Amino acid sequence: MSVGVVVFAHGSRVEAANEAVRAAGRELACAGGFEHVEAAFLELGEPDLPAAVARLAGAGVSRVVVIPYFVMPGLHLERDLPRIVEGISQTCGDLEIEVTAPLDGHPAMIQILLDRARAALGKR
Repeated sequence: MSVGVVVFAHGSRVEAANEAVRAAGRELACAGGFEHVEAAFLELGEPDLPAAVARLAGAGVSRVVVIPYFVMPGLHLERDLPRIVEGISQTCGDLEIEVTAPLDGHPAMIQILLDRARAALGKR
């Protein structure tokens, strides 16, 4: 089974922010040895999730893992993302789509906060 991964972010009018998400996707691909990784955006960035999944399906993947690049759950993850995934599932019924939890709650988040606090305190 060929697997594709989508790093799914909100999107921004600031293109550098969207490019940072794409860069995170490229780094994920390298670090994880994943052949098929796409960035996708809810709004204000390209491609959107259906287009990213279509690219992966075109590359022959049969399973897609969507990783929300959101710090915490909210309306976009509770309402918008399930609606979008349902729409994709209706048009690509043979494609398995799994959505992971957002970044919130992952133990690495506390380490990141600790690193940031220590870095700031070390600058004084």
